[in-house]
Amino acid sequence: MIQTALPSRLVIASRESLLAMWQAEHIQARLRALYPGLEVDILGMTTQGDRILDVTLNKIGGKGLFVKELEVALEEGRADIAVHSMKDVPMNLPEGFTLAVIGEREDPRDAFVSNRYANLAELPAGSVVGTSSLRRECQIRVRYPHLTIQPLRGNVQTRLRKLDEGQYDAIILAAAGLRRLGLTDRITALIDSVDSLPAVGQGALGIECRADRADLIALLAPLNHAGTAACVRAERAMSRLLGGSCQVPLGGFAEVQQGQLSLRGFVAMPDGSRMLRAESTGPLDRPEALGEQIGHDLLAQGAGEIMQALAG
Repeated sequence: MIQTALPSRLVIASRESLLAMWQAEHIQARLRALYPGLEVDILGMTTQGDRILDVTLNKIGGKGLFVKELEVALEEGRADIAVHSMKDVPMNLPEGFTLAVIGEREDPRDAFVSNRYANLAELPAGSVVGTSSLRRECQIRVRYPHLTIQPLRGNVQTRLRKLDEGQYDAIILAAAGLRRLGLTDRITALIDSVDSLPAVGQGALGIECRADRADLIALLAPLNHAGTAACVRAERAMSRLLGGSCQVPLGGFAEVQQGQLSLRGFVAMPDGSRMLRAESTGPLDRPEALGEQIGHDLLAQGAGEIMQALAG
């Protein structure tokens, strides 16, 4: 068996937001602990998704805007790996790239954040709720049609500032990001996944590299978390089959339960007027098959009509 020589230096490409840098620094620390002789540097970058803040993501090309420029850095050899929030990673990677690692998941739930109210149920009619996600928006509209949903862009700190300035009565953020930034005290309430099904990959970190870098794939292998990886692969397979994107309110959440993989998914119209749900369990070693099964179940219920209507 031919041994792959491990590199002596590694460069991580990262967005420059505080959360993205926390993620890159977390992986940097993990790699330094695993390989004390390895030099690990971070290349901070501002992506198009970070620069355009006055338009919702679904109108400017989706979350792939946070990933593409990091991939260019990998392609050009300016960086070796890129660290991503898995919920930002497009379902189909460009040819020549691979997800070498899916790390252990943080809390996957959505967080309710407000300075005046304890939870969504307490918000009076007409209260303004900020969210950047069609997935969150449609689930709120179904349960609380009397609330007003307004778009909310920017990094975590910007979103919290807008809440504190009184532009919103409440905002919905990913709990994982708040926890990672040491802002757990800003979480007013956690929203159960039954009430707000998380985004595909929410709470998990992914490490991307070029598919031809066998040395990196070997070096990164200890960071992979098998259980989380199976869950996220099932969720992504469902979304991939459905053609999921920022333009479509879609959620998918898998859990390991008693040695089996359990997956729930939904597709909806943005206003919540139509919501399709499916769930099933399957073997842990065949996550993609389970994801595709859920995708086909949703298509059989009419998900294709929703996707076509939203495509325009």
